Amino acid sequence: MSLWSRVTGVGPSGFGYGSTAEEVVSDLDLTDRSFLVTGVTSGIGAETGRVLLQKGARVFGLGRSREAIITALGGPLPKLIPIQADLVDLESLKAAASEICAQGPLDAIINNAGIMALPKLELVHGYERQFFTNHVAHFALTRLCLDALTDHGRVVMVSSEAHRAAPREGIDFDNLRGEGRYQPWTAYGRSKLANILFAFELGRRLREPTMMAHAVHPGVIHTQLARYMSPIVDLAYKIATPLALKSIPEGAATQVYVATHPKVPAFPSTYFKDANPATARGNAYSTRLALRLWEETERIVEELGLELPPLPRRENIPPGPSSRP
Repeated sequence: MSLWSRVTGVGPSGFGYGSTAEEVVSDLDLTDRSFLVTGVTSGIGAETGRVLLQKGARVFGLGRSREAIITALGGPLPKLIPIQADLVDLESLKAAASEICAQGPLDAIINNAGIMALPKLELVHGYERQFFTNHVAHFALTRLCLDALTDHGRVVMVSSEAHRAAPREGIDFDNLRGEGRYQPWTAYGRSKLANILFAFELGRRLREPTMMAHAVHPGVIHTQLARYMSPIVDLAYKIATPLALKSIPEGAATQVYVATHPKVPAFPSTYFKDANPATARGNAYSTRLALRLWEETERIVEELGLELPPLPRRENIPPGPSSRP
């Protein structure tokens, strides 16, 4: 726990900056609940899986190695179902989704995995790697697993306050293939803004009004996500950790809260941080931008040979922050 964690208070939810994943579910019984968590082999993904298992939930832990998943979550456990998949391999995701759906239902999908601030431009299937890994892959996996969600199911997109570093227009659709000048943090911000836009648009399309899709900022934590940073930045993280950064248990709190807690409303889709509603940057709420991103992502996925089930918008959507023009 950092010094800042000790002095900050709590919000309307009763939790705040210093709350841990264990604390936000301390009064909950998750024995009959099932969760899909991506990126469970380290960091806040591993902590999320561990806490859910500790509370009695069944956890589909997705990672690139079954052995790494089992090791990260404390060994073979009766309610741990390791799912091996590579996020940038859509056929791998399709196989993983089939395995998950065959053993469902799911109470929540927690899209936690990601990469951050790659120092040099890397392309996957011809698209910038952070955009593809953080957004396109989770878009595809979520769409493939939606039929397994219960009528009160939840989708949690792990975004970041770094979404504010996205290009001014939000998503620079003419640069998704890396044709323009590459800037690591701008590209990361674009992928994290895409996570929010996807959550908000998904919330307008879920089959039942009792289902929900939200985006969260976990906080700044020194985890393996920062492995691509320069030694100087890495040193700064280490110095800042005892002063202001969140611990891994604190970093996992918001996504666990949004995925499990009965206080979380289904609609409108909301951006959360510190286990409380927060405000994202202005064009995160653009329905026009969200719709264009949805259609462009569908095009990318179909271009790569993966067919997704149709998911039209619901009619008579109640007004809310995510419906701003």
